[in-house]
Amino acid sequence: MNWFLIAISAIFVNNILLAQYLGNCPFMGVSKRLSTALGMGAAVIFVATLASVFTWIIYHYVMVPYGIEYMQTLIFILVIAALVQFVEIFLKKKSRAIYNALGIYLPLITTNCAVMGIALLNIKNENGFFEMLVFSFASAVGFSLALILFAGIRERMITTPIPIVLRGTAIALIMAGIMSLAFMGFAGMGS
Repeated sequence: MNWFLIAISAIFVNNILLAQYLGNCPFMGVSKRLSTALGMGAAVIFVATLASVFTWIIYHYVMVPYGIEYMQTLIFILVIAALVQFVEIFLKKKSRAIYNALGIYLPLITTNCAVMGIALLNIKNENGFFEMLVFSFASAVGFSLALILFAGIRERMITTPIPIVLRGTAIALIMAGIMSLAFMGFAGMGS
C-alpha cells in the first residue's frame, strides 16, 4: 500500500481517537487548554512511534521465533511503560511547564489504549517495518490533531453561553460526537 494512503487513512479516515475511539481519557482530560493538548500530542507522537518500533522489533525478532506471541500484551505494556518513564524524565528536566501542565496524564500514557492500540494494530495488520513506521506516526498525528482541535473548541466554549445542564462533560461529549461525525466525512478517501 502507498505510504501516503496509509498516512491519510490513519490521520483522517481511521483516526485512532475519533473513528476507533481509543485514547478517550487524555482526550477528555487534557483538552481543556490548548497548551496542554499540544504537549500531550507531542508526547503521544513520540511515545506511540517509538513504542511501535520497539514492539514491532520485539514481536518479529524475539516473540515469533520463540513462539511466545501470546505474551504480546504484557510485553508491549512493559515497553510502553519504559518509554513513558523516559519521556517523563525528559520533560521534567527540559520543560517543567509542560510537565506540570500534563500532571497525572503523562504517566497515564502508559495505559493509554491509543498507544497500545497502534502497536497491536501494526501486528494485526501485518505491516512491514516502513508501513508500521508510517502508520504509527500518522496515527499519533491523527490523535494529536483531534486533541488539539478539541482543545481549541473547548477553549472557545468557555466564552460561549451554554445552558447549565449541558456545561462541563456533557457538552464536551456532545462536541466529541460532532467531531467524530465530521471526521466520518473523510471515509472513502483512503480506500
